[in-house]
Amino acid sequence: MNATPTPDNGSLLPEDLEAIRERYRAERDKRIRPDGAAQYLRPTGDLAGYAQDPWSDPPAAREPVSDEVDAVILGAGFGGLAAGAHLRKAGLDRIRLVDTAGDVGGTWYWNRYPGVACDIESYIYLPLLEEMGEMPSRKYAPGSEIRRHAERIADHFDLRRDSLFHTEVTSLAWDEQAGRWKVGTDRGDAFTARYVVVSSGPFNKPKLPGIPGIEDFAGHAFHTSRWDYACTGGTEGMADYPGLADKRVAVIGTGATGIQVVPTIAPHCRELVVVQRTPSTVDRRDDRETDAGWWADLEPGWQRRRRENFLLLVTGGAADEDLVGDRWTDSAPVRGRQRLRSGTEEDPALAIELADHQKMAELRARVTEIVEDPQAAAALQPWYRQMCKRPAFSDRYLQAFNRDNVRLVDTAGQGVERMTGGGLVVDGVEHPVDVVIFATGFEIGSDPAVRAGADVRGRGGITLAQYWADGLRTLHGWVSRGFPNLFHLGSTQNAVSVNFVHILEEQSEHVGAVVAEAERRGRVLVEPTAEVEDAWVGTIRERAVSMQAFLAECTPGYYNSEGRPRKRSEGFGGGPVEFTSLVRRWRAEGGMDDVLSRRPR
Repeated sequence: MNATPTPDNGSLLPEDLEAIRERYRAERDKRIRPDGAAQYLRPTGDLAGYAQDPWSDPPAAREPVSDEVDAVILGAGFGGLAAGAHLRKAGLDRIRLVDTAGDVGGTWYWNRYPGVACDIESYIYLPLLEEMGEMPSRKYAPGSEIRRHAERIADHFDLRRDSLFHTEVTSLAWDEQAGRWKVGTDRGDAFTARYVVVSSGPFNKPKLPGIPGIEDFAGHAFHTSRWDYACTGGTEGMADYPGLADKRVAVIGTGATGIQVVPTIAPHCRELVVVQRTPSTVDRRDDRETDAGWWADLEPGWQRRRRENFLLLVTGGAADEDLVGDRWTDSAPVRGRQRLRSGTEEDPALAIELADHQKMAELRARVTEIVEDPQAAAALQPWYRQMCKRPAFSDRYLQAFNRDNVRLVDTAGQGVERMTGGGLVVDGVEHPVDVVIFATGFEIGSDPAVRAGADVRGRGGITLAQYWADGLRTLHGWVSRGFPNLFHLGSTQNAVSVNFVHILEEQSEHVGAVVAEAERRGRVLVEPTAEVEDAWVGTIRERAVSMQAFLAECTPGYYNSEGRPRKRSEGFGGGPVEFTSLVRRWRAEGGMDDVLSRRPR
């Protein structure tokens, strides 16, 4: 199906919008499924092999741990590492990271597939980069380098000393008399901690598409987060995959991961079949090596200034200079707010929608300019609002479809019909393949109360799920009444940004500052008063910006819970710039008195 003509950027008018909206709805409707997120499979039972850890030796037998630590942190990704670093700065000695992985790194421990790299500039993405001092090799650092940065943080702040890897926390129970959290794990550990930080990020449990016959495939299959170099050959440091030279390979999934994998392995495969449900937006990446001279001339405080400049611009603010200068700061919402400031439009929604359609027209035009086959080019054009899905950036993905050995199988939003012993069936046609690579991402969007994977019980034995049954109740998203000294990192009732690590580090710095003050006051409990918690929940409700109508028009994906967007937003409606300023003011102007009880322990 050829793309319908789209007005160029200079002529798009409000009356042109309805035809484009109808096209977007038609594309959305192709993906609507009655089972929603239930369409995916967890890697358990016969599929458990898809989740096994290939990056470390099997867990060694050990005796259960029964001791006391100052703090336990659930998750050893960048959120957990940043929290550990700031708690160390706050003066805590025994800090225990607990993670199901074999080492630190979180997403970057698991993701070691060919071509893996960050999609946010490494200079603002990597936490504590200025403090650590190590120069990234590129504007968008490769995954192995990012993982090494995580390991350096762990070593610098001595965070491995008390850590438990290949371990999952299964229970957290507040002991009122002792003033401690009792911690249980799946390996029989039973220890106590004065503080708990929940940093169980959303990118650690792989998900698989619920394709009938997935267990029947007789070839080799694996998930990108558990890349099988024994099958493909090569290593992270050697981009040569001789194991694929005589193989017909299928990559299922064309999100951020597929876009990195496809062009990296394409030159090494006998044949590469790319299976697509919905095309991603693919803007320019413009990656380049880091200029050592520029790096040497950076002045103290540069990372915070650069991060805050980026945050301001991607949320539609104005700045004298764009320090990062990437395509994130040229997104559709950014352009829309620029139109408003220029006076081109008065209606905010209309301004952003016009800018959105213009941006998407450019991205579709980029496809036709690069992809030589008209049928493939038409199928690779995205027809939805840009922020319906996380934007992607690549200077190699679209070009890969010009190779003779690369073939796009577009499923018109339906996905793979079934798998057989020898291949994939799409729309009744079997495509024989030898290797299937699932680039289908991770479980995302689980209930915040159960995301930790543990049974969390606060005062009086009430569970966190019970306390949040009628909606989240926190102060600033990080602490709840009835659950003293239990801190949450994430995007609930606080700030959201495309540079999620920036938000995690801001939250970790905040937790560290409050804990340092609690220690200074004599180890008092950290718990909000009922008044301040109620006030913050009221602020969240009053200032909520509902995205339901927007997301309901989007093609299904993890942003809109596979076509079933939540009715109520739990994010801070003022945006991340205002939120960051608000929390810093709160700390500076005596807000800690609202969370630090006077009861000694």
